[in-house]
Amino acid sequence: MMRVRGPGMRAVRWMLVGTVVTLLSACVKEPAPWDDTPNNDVWFAGGTQTVFDQGSGAYSQAFPGLTAAELAIHGTGDMAFEATFVSAPSPVNPGLGPIFNSVSCANCHIADGRGRPPVPGEQPVSTLIRISVPGSDAHGGPTPVPGFGGQLQHRSIFGTTPEALVNTNYLEEPSTFADGTTYSLRRPAITLSAAYTPLPVDLMMSTRLAPPVFGLGLLEAIPEVDVRALADPGDADGDGISGRANNVWDHLDQRYTLGRFGWKAGQPTLLQQSAGAYVEDMGITSFLFPQESSAGQPQHDGTNDEPEVSDSLLYAVAFYVRTLAVPARRAIDDPQVVRGQELFVNAGCDRCHVPEHRTGVNVAFPSVSNQRIFPYTDLLLHDMGPELADGRPEFDADGTEWRTPALWGIGLSQTVNGHQYFLHDGRARDLSEAILWHGGEAETSRERFRTMTASERAALLAFLASL
Repeated sequence: MMRVRGPGMRAVRWMLVGTVVTLLSACVKEPAPWDDTPNNDVWFAGGTQTVFDQGSGAYSQAFPGLTAAELAIHGTGDMAFEATFVSAPSPVNPGLGPIFNSVSCANCHIADGRGRPPVPGEQPVSTLIRISVPGSDAHGGPTPVPGFGGQLQHRSIFGTTPEALVNTNYLEEPSTFADGTTYSLRRPAITLSAAYTPLPVDLMMSTRLAPPVFGLGLLEAIPEVDVRALADPGDADGDGISGRANNVWDHLDQRYTLGRFGWKAGQPTLLQQSAGAYVEDMGITSFLFPQESSAGQPQHDGTNDEPEVSDSLLYAVAFYVRTLAVPARRAIDDPQVVRGQELFVNAGCDRCHVPEHRTGVNVAFPSVSNQRIFPYTDLLLHDMGPELADGRPEFDADGTEWRTPALWGIGLSQTVNGHQYFLHDGRARDLSEAILWHGGEAETSRERFRTMTASERAALLAFLASL
């Protein structure tokens, strides 16, 4: 990652100031041409921040209509997101490690999309292992493992020992649909070896696949009160769905707030998500997390060179992710897709994968203001049953709960990323398997899918492919 210093840093800062001045002078964005035709809105999954790109770059397009100053910041963040870190000393992008999981943001979030799980015998490339021991830290988050921290780093710079190696295998579990058609689900079996120091017997592990990063700025703009209004922790309406908000610690504002990002909604903002990934995934410190992930361990380099990424670049990376547009819907009028959408609703999938939201009014950043969007998520935690449980709490999320992932753009996964591995650890090899792993609150919906006819299943999957 290119570090901006001297005049370069000042230029970025002045661009940020100019952007804020420009935006504060604006009000709400002018209505788009389709605003008076509600039936057509569903084509525009990201509201006015929708792009009609169905190719390999579908997840990597900037918001339409950004100002020149905003595009400059977006471009700076893009370069930083793509840049590869190396170990210090180096004239370019120093600071990697000394222990780490990856060397760049783009190395995991491939083409701004999802990563892939490792094959047997391969060390993870775009997945990681979160670890903890029972209890909670000072803010209610997971308790770091003594000598290892909260995330296992399986790679290290030259001359340094990684924390441990990750061994991945899969167990096939055959089953059948109600019509007799056979299928098989694969269950990951993850073990650790070659640990530099003994691991505790009460270690809790959770594999996490790198998720797509487009559209996150719009999810961040949904009012907190609207998300909390969808929660029904006691299932008061008796529909079997009891979504809960995760209340997490905001390190910048020093307060508890709604968690939105990460597989268990453990991060409140894109800035904190970005800073956390820098320090945990790459060993790169910032003003928000100035301590190395290896602090207190023998792998620590003992140097006093923090922070390793400048404030301006961290903000630029967060702005880049915040301003990645959403691909438009496709084949909406196809009769099979229309039928699939009906089946999706009839199966109750829309109770967690809530189709529509409205972002809040934001006079400082009109691009995300008052947008009608279709992400298919409620941003809440749901009990997904014992089959998907990781047994590892994260703030208010327990060991069986996961945040509902957004479904927009999911039909382009094969095109952009060359695979269709889904769920938190990538165990599902296609959307059908992803549905069949659902349990807990989603068990009824899963069984409705499992008992559909072959043509009905194909229609529902065609609908998902249109998102």
